[in-house]
Amino acid sequence: MQTIILAGGRGTRLDPFSRILPKPLFPIGDKPIAEILVHQLQHAGVNEIIMCLGYLADFIKLYFQDGSYFGLKIRYSVETDPLGTAGPLRMVNDLEENFLVVNGDELTTLDFGALYEHHLAKKADMTVAVQKKSVSSSFGVLEVKDGQITTYSEKPTTNYWASMGIYVINKRVLSLIPENKRFDMPDLVQRLLLEHAQVVSYESEDLWFDIGTMADLEKAKQEFQGGNAFS
Repeated sequence: MQTIILAGGRGTRLDPFSRILPKPLFPIGDKPIAEILVHQLQHAGVNEIIMCLGYLADFIKLYFQDGSYFGLKIRYSVETDPLGTAGPLRMVNDLEENFLVVNGDELTTLDFGALYEHHLAKKADMTVAVQKKSVSSSFGVLEVKDGQITTYSEKPTTNYWASMGIYVINKRVLSLIPENKRFDMPDLVQRLLLEHAQVVSYESEDLWFDIGTMADLEKAKQEFQGGNAFS
C-alpha cells in the first residue's frame, strides 16, 4: 500500500516558528508530527511513502532519508512553485492503482487500513475521510425576504461534515489535475462531481487534529502526553 504525504506548505499561521522549521517537523512529545504519522502508516501496512515537498524540503529529506530506519521506503517529489494540495499528485511517478493521501501536519487515530479497504469495496474514484462537526452562532439568526422576517432562531447550532484531509484516490483521476498549476483537493472533488465520478465518504469519530495554529499544536501535545494517543 502506497501513501502520499503532502508536506510542502509554508505553515504561515505558525509564523515565526515555521520560518526555521517546516510544520511537519514540529514536535509532539519527543517526535515530530510527520514521524508519528509515518509510524502509524507503517503499522497500517503501508510499504512506501512519497513525500511531496516544497518549503524547506531539505530539512524533511535529511530527517527521513530513504525511510529504512522507519521500516519502509520513502521517496520524494519536490515542487519549485506552490501547487496546492492536489497539484503535486500529478508530479508523482510509479503510483499504484489506488493510494492514500494524507496531509503531513495532522494527527489522528483513524484506521488507515480500514479506510483503504472501504475505498476498494466501494470501487470508488475517490474516498474522503469525514468527521461530523458543529458550529454554534453567537447571535440570533434570521431569514429575511422582501424586508420581512420569515424565521428567527436564537443562537442555532449547525451540523456539517468536515473533510479530514485524508483520502484514497484511484490514479485514473490524476488526468483531471492540470500540470504545473495550482490545484487543490476541493477543486479535484468538484471536478470529479462534474464528471459524475464515484466520490464516497468514510465517516470517522476518531481523534483528529489538523495542526494549523499554535493553539492546535498545544491541544495535540496535551492529548499525546496525556495518553500517548498517536503512538
